Amino acid sequence: MSLPPGFLDELRSRVSLAQVVGRKVMWDNKKSNQGKGDMWAPCPFHHEKTASFHVDDKQGFYYCFGCHAKGDAIGFVKETENVSFMEAIEILAREVGMPMPERDPQAQKKADKRTQLVEVNEMALRFFKMSLSQSVGAQARAYLDRREMKLATREKFEIGYAPNGNVLLAYLKDNGVSEEMAHAAGLAGKPDDGRSMYDFYRDRIMFPIRDARGRVISFGGRAMDPNARAKYLNGPQTDLFDKSNALYNQKNARAACGRGQTLIVAEGYMDVIALAEAGFEAAVAPLGTAVTATQLQLMWRMHSEPVIALDGDKAGLRAAYRVIDIAMPLLQAGSGLRFSVMPEGQDPDELIKARGPQAMQEQIDAALPMVALLWRRETEGKVFDSPERRAALDKVLRDTIRPIADPSIKAHYGDILKEMRWELFHPKRENNAPRQQGGGAWQPRKGGKRSGQGDKWSVAPAIPTEGLKSSLLVSGGDGFGDLMREAVVLATVLRNPALAVTFLSQLENLHPSTPEHGNILHAILTHCDAGDGLWQAVEDMVGRGPLDRLMAHPHVQIAPPVRKPDLETAEVCLVEELAKIKARRGYLREVNDGIVDLVEAGDENVTWRLGAAAEARNKATRAEAEDRTEFDIADNGAELKRDEREVFRNLLSRIGPDKQS
Repeated sequence: MSLPPGFLDELRSRVSLAQVVGRKVMWDNKKSNQGKGDMWAPCPFHHEKTASFHVDDKQGFYYCFGCHAKGDAIGFVKETENVSFMEAIEILAREVGMPMPERDPQAQKKADKRTQLVEVNEMALRFFKMSLSQSVGAQARAYLDRREMKLATREKFEIGYAPNGNVLLAYLKDNGVSEEMAHAAGLAGKPDDGRSMYDFYRDRIMFPIRDARGRVISFGGRAMDPNARAKYLNGPQTDLFDKSNALYNQKNARAACGRGQTLIVAEGYMDVIALAEAGFEAAVAPLGTAVTATQLQLMWRMHSEPVIALDGDKAGLRAAYRVIDIAMPLLQAGSGLRFSVMPEGQDPDELIKARGPQAMQEQIDAALPMVALLWRRETEGKVFDSPERRAALDKVLRDTIRPIADPSIKAHYGDILKEMRWELFHPKRENNAPRQQGGGAWQPRKGGKRSGQGDKWSVAPAIPTEGLKSSLLVSGGDGFGDLMREAVVLATVLRNPALAVTFLSQLENLHPSTPEHGNILHAILTHCDAGDGLWQAVEDMVGRGPLDRLMAHPHVQIAPPVRKPDLETAEVCLVEELAKIKARRGYLREVNDGIVDLVEAGDENVTWRLGAAAEARNKATRAEAEDRTEFDIADNGAELKRDEREVFRNLLSRIGPDKQS
């Protein structure tokens, strides 16, 4: 079976050799540099203990310095899986979602045509470059001079000029190229009314578009006429060119990434050229369209974390926001995006000319992770002063990250968004300053907890302070009772997963008393929409041990919605238990604050009366709530069914004090 031209090139560009080889080897993490695609491991083809097997993921080749095995992804699969060349291609094509071509008896004829189209484009490129250097290109040269494009840069990027009229068609005809072939190459337009063909590009500065192999597959043209309908015009789709599957300057950028440069994604040709002139040679641009999924895959093959450098205007931000939704389902460990939004009113070309390459480097160094831009998109300029608005934000964030396929990445996104949400709704007060609300940009912090002890993206479980733990209001039976209620709440949700979303906001405000309960709650919140798979998702995240200890509590085992899951019973149980926890903790916080203030004031009498009032309030609240349930609360805070408690009391009375051991 013959393959169409370009199929193997596209397959190699989509496949990550490091991922293919990684299934067969253990990487030497000390020697490898994943960011640069420079990976080392013991050779899978011969027995050794040292890491002499080298994979260059950027170039797509492997080589063993011990046994001298070498090849690409196709050869590696062929050797390690013991399959034929075509079978190896089929395996890799399935992995990257490329359909195998049908058997085509005309394949050689098509291959010959594609070769001819490349030759026609190369011929057109020579004509455009020649036109720029002649008198007809004087205006175009003057424009490039005003843009401060050096002569060496023009030659490197092969800039040309397409004159007005049908000059290119005449030139191609003189060199034996028919109008139909020029049309097939995307160089000639064909009117629907049957009139003669015409030059597709007229009065435009021309930029050749090359594929990963360096072949000219199309052109882009910048209009010289300020009143032209399209300022930039890309070639039409042809057998050679699909603008959604190509990147401008792809070949040169890939080589620069191999030298350790960061891949920068700009909006247009001039931005890419200006970046390259300033030393940022690993720069590419999508071709007149929003970034596509295929283009993202091409970028990740060049660099693990490209920086999207967009113009500092509303259109640039909208383009960045679109990239977020396209990238979400494609995210993998080690393949992400960062965003650098240029100063307002500037693009990379203008920034470099105004402030120099160092300013651009500062922009790249300060690029935001995608999660920060996601937060900005959903919160900037918005006010969340009602439960309904906050719930709407929660839903939007959950819906946005739901397409992420990798469970680990999805969990980390949930962690960071949860912390940002906490900081938005519970801003820290400094010097007794009043709290303020509102959306805005969020900057990632670098290690610690919410309490201010360093910074960290993930939210640590809320644990009572040592002062609160040791206070008379918390120590003793009631503290144990809270712990038991937490366990009942967590177990009830796990056994009745349909209620996880219903009680999401109440669970977020639970603030568990122990790290283990905190970890279980965090896993529940992360996978609240998992349905019947909630238990397994939580177990995968926290392990089996914490769940076994949770379910082993006697009061958990006797809870009706845990013993026999039932949504109606579980809902009643959650409402009651969460209400008890919220009422007691909320009142204790207020009482504790009041006691501290009064003690500092030296009013011991008021302190005593306030403490007594708090105790009375706690007892009244507890009694009022428990009268509506089938449970009593023992002295140590544990729950007992009332009928079971009476049986227990009768049994104790028959045994007598002298018979107890």
